[in-house]
Amino acid sequence: MPDPTAHLAFALVALGMVLTPGPNMIYLISRSICQGRRAGMISLGGVALGFVFYMLCAAFGITAIVLAVPFAYDALRIAGALYLLYLAWQALRPGARSAFEVADLPPDSPRKLFLMGFLTNLLNPKIAILYLSLLPQFIQPGHGGILAQSLMLGTTQIAVSIMVNTLIVLAAGSIALFLARRPGWARVQRWLMGGVLAALAVRMLTESKR
Repeated sequence: MPDPTAHLAFALVALGMVLTPGPNMIYLISRSICQGRRAGMISLGGVALGFVFYMLCAAFGITAIVLAVPFAYDALRIAGALYLLYLAWQALRPGARSAFEVADLPPDSPRKLFLMGFLTNLLNPKIAILYLSLLPQFIQPGHGGILAQSLMLGTTQIAVSIMVNTLIVLAAGSIALFLARRPGWARVQRWLMGGVLAALAVRMLTESKR
C-alpha cells in the first residue's frame, strides 16, 4: 500500500497530466464534437484499455528494472522531469495550439472508434513517460511490494483519467464554444498547465534519491 501522502501526490500529478492537452484529449474532443457524445464515450473506452495495457506492462517492467539496476530510479526520474519540461514548453510556447481547436473527423463505426481510441493512447508518448518515469518515484519500498504499489498507483491514474475525460467528452462542445468566444481563458489554461508541469519537473530534478 503506497504512503497516503505519496498516493495523493501521484493523483494530483495524474490530474495535471490529463488536463494537459495531448493526443488523447484532442482526439476525444474532436470526436465528441464531430460525431456526438456516444462516439466520444466509445473512443474513451479504447483509451481506457490503452491505460490498462500500459499499467500492466509498466508494473511488471518497473519491478524488474528497479530491483536489477541500482541507478534505474534516478535515470527514470531525470527522463520524466525532462519530458515534463518539454510538455510545459509546448503549452507555453508562442503560437501553441489549444486542444479545443477541433480537427474535422469523418464518422466512424463503434468498432473503429474503440480501436482508434486504443491506438491513440498506445502511441501517446505522454502516457509512456507517465508510467515509466513518473510512477516509479512514488513507489516506496517500505510500504509493500513494488508490484502491488505500481498496480495501485496505475489504477488511481486510470480512475482519474477516465473521470476527467468523461467530463471533457460530455462538455466538449460547450467548452470549445466558450473558449472560442473568450480566447483569454485559453491562454490562462495554457499558462496554468505549463506552470504546474514546470514546477513538477523542478521538484523531480531537485529531490534526492530515496
